[in-house]
Amino acid sequence: MPVFWLTKSDKHFPDPRRSTPEGIVAVGGDITVPRLLEAYRQGIFPWYNYGDPIYWWCPDPRFVLYPENLKVSKSMRPYFNQKKFGLSFDRCFREVMVSCAVQERKGQYGTWITTEMLEGYTALHELGYAHSVEVWKGEELVGGLYGVALGRVFFGESMFAKASNASKFGFIALVRALQKHGFDLIDCQQETPHLASLGAESIPREDFLQHLKRNEQHKNLVGSWSDWV
Repeated sequence: MPVFWLTKSDKHFPDPRRSTPEGIVAVGGDITVPRLLEAYRQGIFPWYNYGDPIYWWCPDPRFVLYPENLKVSKSMRPYFNQKKFGLSFDRCFREVMVSCAVQERKGQYGTWITTEMLEGYTALHELGYAHSVEVWKGEELVGGLYGVALGRVFFGESMFAKASNASKFGFIALVRALQKHGFDLIDCQQETPHLASLGAESIPREDFLQHLKRNEQHKNLVGSWSDWV
């Protein structure tokens, strides 16, 4: 199937069901607030490398976590019971993104978090759509993650850790907070053993898209989440 090329003036995506077998929906365009909001509304996200055109993805199957299925291992419980880490929301979004960008990952060279993405998601954050979770050891930022919230769905983007279990701590804390505020799905995009161990699972893309369709009836929880802790 031929790849759909976006222009910078056209913010409309083709039906994500018409993706390539790998899950590529379109190529090109830009990383701006209107483009990003339209993409996430349809279950599409950008993922590309420096120097490449922007690739927009909607893979099949989709890896997601239903908050009620969150698994917290016995080894993680002391981190919460003993408050081994500090926690905050939306305290330093840009710093979290930068930390995710420089995080070394096995089998990966460089980062997909380009300068264009940093600026685009920071703009989303300033408008109250993108959010960050920060994990602290004293005054040091040792872990965190960020993503986009629309309706009752949180679209996770990336996480990092500078201390053992810091990203897992942040993710668990986020899932619990999202469930408290009525969220019913967390998009993890693609499968990783780390997220699978926390209860995430693969579902057919069609099921995911139908969930997003139903999600349109819910209002967006726009604004700072700094008081969630």
